[in-house]
Amino acid sequence: MAKRHFHQSLCTLLPAPSRPSDDISMDFIIAFLCGKDGIMVVVDRFSKMVNFITCHKCDVATYIKDLFFQEIIRLHGVSRTIVSDRDTKFLYHTFGGAYGGN
Repeated sequence: MAKRHFHQSLCTLLPAPSRPSDDISMDFIIAFLCGKDGIMVVVDRFSKMVNFITCHKCDVATYIKDLFFQEIIRLHGVSRTIVSDRDTKFLYHTFGGAYGGN
């Protein structure tokens, strides 16, 4: 019987959220054919509630931040954490000042 080697990942498990709207994840779906060609997907990690916000793939970070505040913060309040697979520079420049970054 062959030995199986499992490599430990550099990723760590995220802590389980403790209440709604405390921890969210966000991603973008891009490349639709007409009109607005992107969707910002924001998921509440506790309740699994999803918000879909239409946008353009060429929207600048400040516009994305405004959309986020108009559609997510207005409905659910400020979350404690945002998990995204986007570059940390994008998250910092988009939400850094709003979430206490320098």
